[in-house]
Amino acid sequence: QVQLVESGGDSVQAGGSLRLSCAGSGFTFSTYSMAWFRQAPGKLREGVAAVDSDGTTSYADSVKGRFTISKDNTKDTLYLQMNSLEPEDTAMYYCATGRFSWATLSPSLYQYWGQGTQVTVSS
Repeated sequence: QVQLVESGGDSVQAGGSLRLSCAGSGFTFSTYSMAWFRQAPGKLREGVAAVDSDGTTSYADSVKGRFTISKDNTKDTLYLQMNSLEPEDTAMYYCATGRFSWATLSPSLYQYWGQGTQVTVSS
């Protein structure tokens, strides 16, 4: 069965960096679209960054220029490099995947989700 396991969340100060990882199994990693979402307490889940099977990426406006999504098909792992972190980036971050071919930030299209990893940014 499809499994996604996130790691790399931590508590950092504003201006710091983190790299999140998401290890996938149970599916053909290279052919699926993948994305990172986040959810802060009391807020809706929002798309952060996505990448499709061709490597096309998309980003939320709030993270453009600060976050970079990438995937290593040889390791079946998705990454999110987060730089210049802000307190507003504090949230649970989730990895998601779906069997379609575009880099969308719409959560309803993703069939499989990880359990999440917590990112806390202090000012």
